[in-house]
Amino acid sequence: MYQTPEQLMAMNKASLEAAVRFAGIALEGAERFMEVQLKAAKGAFADGVQQAKALSEIKDPQQLTQMKTSMLQPGMEKTAQYVKSVYDVATATQNELNKLVEEQVSEFNKQVVTSLDKIVKTAPAGSDVAVAAFKSAMTGMNAAYDNMSKSAKQFADLTHANVEAAASQAINPGKKKAA
Repeated sequence: MYQTPEQLMAMNKASLEAAVRFAGIALEGAERFMEVQLKAAKGAFADGVQQAKALSEIKDPQQLTQMKTSMLQPGMEKTAQYVKSVYDVATATQNELNKLVEEQVSEFNKQVVTSLDKIVKTAPAGSDVAVAAFKSAMTGMNAAYDNMSKSAKQFADLTHANVEAAASQAINPGKKKAA
């Protein structure tokens, strides 16, 4: 099928817009990740200063043992929160990228159907079998893509639940989930 220069320019423009959106999503994700990193670094520095001051005030070994014990749980909580924050940023960025890919696949499918309809109108007699086979193949590909997307979403949901459970267990080690 022949494409006019206007059609090619529109396709190029759409591709460029998709690439810019992809880059924007990736940069926003990197920015959010850097914010998490900076917040964690500032918190670690402040904790280190506070712990150094507390260590300098210790007068006997028993106080050292108590201090070690009292610092362990908050450290575990902060580590679990950091891991959860990093995971949340990665998940949010991945979800945005998935949405963009789904939009692109949907648009591609629309273009294929439109092109196929144009071809059918100008196709010679007897070619309807080939067109039907192509439509069937497109339907099969779309079904496979949908199944893959659903499986990926289920995997992401399961992973999210596991990260939440691990973070909760790290923050509250004494509490066990009811089975």
